[in-house]
Amino acid sequence: MSGAESNRKRVVVTGIGMVSPLAVGAELTWQRLIEAQSGIGRITHFDPSDLPAQVAGQVPEGPTAEGGLTLSDWVPVKDQKKMDRFIHLGLAAAIQAVEDSGWMPEREEDKCATGVMIGSGIGGLQTIYEASLTVASGRARRLSPFFIPSALINLTAGHLSIRYGFKGPNHSVVTACASGVHAIGDASRLIQHGDADVMIAGGAEAAICSLGIAGFCSARALSTGFNDTPEKASRPWDRDRDGFVMGEGAGVVVLEEYEHAKRRGAKIYGEISGYGMSGDAYHITAPAKEHAGAFRAMTAALKDARVTPDQIGYVNAHGTSTMADELELGAVERLFGDSARNVAMSSTKSAIGHLLGAAGAVEAIFCLQAMRDGVVPPTLNLDNPERESVIDRVAHQAQERSVDMALSNSFGFGGTNASLVLKRFEE
Repeated sequence: MSGAESNRKRVVVTGIGMVSPLAVGAELTWQRLIEAQSGIGRITHFDPSDLPAQVAGQVPEGPTAEGGLTLSDWVPVKDQKKMDRFIHLGLAAAIQAVEDSGWMPEREEDKCATGVMIGSGIGGLQTIYEASLTVASGRARRLSPFFIPSALINLTAGHLSIRYGFKGPNHSVVTACASGVHAIGDASRLIQHGDADVMIAGGAEAAICSLGIAGFCSARALSTGFNDTPEKASRPWDRDRDGFVMGEGAGVVVLEEYEHAKRRGAKIYGEISGYGMSGDAYHITAPAKEHAGAFRAMTAALKDARVTPDQIGYVNAHGTSTMADELELGAVERLFGDSARNVAMSSTKSAIGHLLGAAGAVEAIFCLQAMRDGVVPPTLNLDNPERESVIDRVAHQAQERSVDMALSNSFGFGGTNASLVLKRFEE
């Protein structure tokens, strides 16, 4: 190990925030996840009756349901119409994470050392759709002056930085379904390189609208065979799967340079130990043969973490409930070799659907919680595995399991792949 490597700054997680189809709040979401509850139901954001896919993972609404979203708790009423829903959800998760971390700097130098990197795969799709209808109907002059900033992907980061006065690096990642992992990984490297002491990082998505669902239906990507039993629709690795289920939500973490966190006595959830990326250079939507790009991303993450596969106890799979599931399983088996029989791997998308650009951030938080609590979350609906594997895919029920390191995968259209190694925190 070179001197530069041995002196590399450590990046720890000191705050978490989440909005998911199971609940608003990371801890309530986690509780329901390990209880094997499903957040998937019939679409209510619009009437889906003329579409083949009619189910999704929607964030529960309102004060009447425990864990429901009351938007005014997070965004002032006067500002709500200035933002698309993905920004609403992103801000709710980010505010939770910042408050959880206790990092609200007042000194100018601390504000300048605190940055934001929150991405999205699609951004303000509903806002763009509604604006296009306004223009098409001959009412272009009636467009809101907030139309453009309400739809731009970097505006979650923008609004958050304005709210708290964070003046460090302000950036957004747009890499389809890998956006959340890329945001966390890229933000951690900004800290390692000394560009910031603290970064608020993650992803947000809200594409459950008629245009979004219709678009993915046209690509034949969504589940259509479980409209009457929505909770059964997302079924990674199961032979009866027929496509992914769209989800919405946001996951945000506060990343902090270890010595900085230690000086202020921050609680630490875990450490970002490794980060790997790759490109398939193969197809715009289908993964490369044998998921070679995923294999390279996972290998790069382990190399960055300076660990071997046998040190990983849990893998949160990309596992979308599509044909790519088997390719990812094969890539993980190949990577782990003989140690594959000792690892647990699950797809939490079975409970909340695929949150697209928010998925990787939400799933990284699940890895931190799994290590903290010694419990790995289940893969729901894995009734008839398409094939057997020595890897325990945690079918149906959570398992008690001590995990010191976890690997989280996210892959996106265009052949972009990202993996994180997260580590239980040790002094």
